[in-house]
Amino acid sequence: MNPTLRFGAVGFGLIAVTYGFARFAFGLFLPQISADLALGPALAGLISGGAFLAYCVAILASAALTERIGPRAVAVTAALVAGIGMVGIAAAPGAIPLAGAVMLAGSSTGLASPPMAAAVARRVAPAGRDATNTWINAGTSAGVALSGPIALALGAEWRFAFLGFALAAFALALAAARVVPAGGGRMAETAGLTGILNGGIARLVAASFLTGAASTAIWSFGGELAAIRLGWGTEGTGALWVGIGAAGIAGAFAGRLVARFGIDPVHRAFLALMAAGILGVGAEFASPATAIAGGALFGAAYVMLTGIYLVWGVTALPDRPATGLTVAFLTLAIGQTVGAPLFGLILESLGPDTAVAAFAALGLGGALARADRSAPAVRRRSARFNPRATPCGNQSP
Repeated sequence: MNPTLRFGAVGFGLIAVTYGFARFAFGLFLPQISADLALGPALAGLISGGAFLAYCVAILASAALTERIGPRAVAVTAALVAGIGMVGIAAAPGAIPLAGAVMLAGSSTGLASPPMAAAVARRVAPAGRDATNTWINAGTSAGVALSGPIALALGAEWRFAFLGFALAAFALALAAARVVPAGGGRMAETAGLTGILNGGIARLVAASFLTGAASTAIWSFGGELAAIRLGWGTEGTGALWVGIGAAGIAGAFAGRLVARFGIDPVHRAFLALMAAGILGVGAEFASPATAIAGGALFGAAYVMLTGIYLVWGVTALPDRPATGLTVAFLTLAIGQTVGAPLFGLILESLGPDTAVAAFAALGLGGALARADRSAPAVRRRSARFNPRATPCGNQSP
């Protein structure tokens, strides 16, 4: 296999395992986990929010470590942490050990993303970086889609499912050790997140925060909403997850859509689709057909939006790709850290109608943030990785 294709496949697999299994599969199995360990919606929301909080800490550490020790070591660590965390989930006897294991598994996603961005910048020619980045990013959808059939096959045996997920993570650690490039990053990135704030970055922070918060309606509580609205158990929720993941493959085309139409129109369109997906799954009018369709809309929209934020962040800081990605994905996760417990609290106190409507509207609020007000670098791939091009909100050097 072509070395670049092999690298892309391993990156895709690493993101599938860390995001699809270690982070988002918790929402798929949440009804069964809650029943077995006596978790209520508010406590489940706090545990889910803890995973996103761990992500926030991990992605900051990962961005710094990627520049110091290189992408290979950090990518391997991400896979190992995912595996250990999921073994902990499988073995958790109660809420507190579960919370710790969920946080550890969730932190693997923060560890995985920056080394992939840095490795793409090193391994792939500039013209292919958007496509490669968004293809690797779409690994999330593959992991989510695969977790659905596993849930269908295993039913309520969520502990065995997480053990299987852990084995996949350990296998990806071996693959990453062979394929991801080693060596430290460029010195331009050692400043971390200091000195990067500008108008384009500030608007990225606002948009990704709101999107992250809104997405927890499905990622953390999609299974709960399906159980409340439709009485679905593991089988129905597994089918929902298959729909979310399969449609999420569309996110691999984020780079191409942005190159053709620009960030802002693509961003607004997929925020609207995400809101529609949340309503399709959790609104009072939900039916099996709207739930599956809503899951597909949500999956396609969420992975597409993360691809947009990835391109937005890397475009804004073309000489610091890991840092640009960190800004985008860190604020997305901060939104999820806040959103998951907030949704659980509203669901428990005010009911699903209010919670679902509020979070659909929250996601639409991100459309008010524009990627750029004038600079063509955001809108044309030919300028996107040119250090002399005008990045989001900055003046040309």
